[in-house]
Amino acid sequence: MKKPVGEQELSVLRYVAEHGPATVGEVVERFGEPQGLARSTILTVMERLRLKGYLTRRKVEGVFQYASPVREGELLRDVVGDFVQRTLSGSLSPFAAYLSDADDVSDKDLAQLQDVVARLRSKKRKE
Repeated sequence: MKKPVGEQELSVLRYVAEHGPATVGEVVERFGEPQGLARSTILTVMERLRLKGYLTRRKVEGVFQYASPVREGELLRDVVGDFVQRTLSGSLSPFAAYLSDADDVSDKDLAQLQDVVARLRSKKRKE
């Protein structure tokens, strides 16, 4: 299991995963500056993500380009899985309880949840 990521790291990681290979300068200009983040902060965060295994880098024309080895959807699934394991001790019950009390579950989200439940039931029947 990879080391967990913090909120700021996750924001930068999602940006890089969504926008493809990018240099620190590109991430600073398009993501960091609008949020008031300094170049040194972005560089530090991207290097931490690389050392944790969430980003890769390669030199292109003398400049490092960073990329996520996985798509954003897969990345978020892994982050959620890590959260469930570390914070909820592997139990989905607290998450289900949270959802049952949430007022902002959209029809689209509800349909996706129903699809997930149907797939899980199908997998259970096959076992």
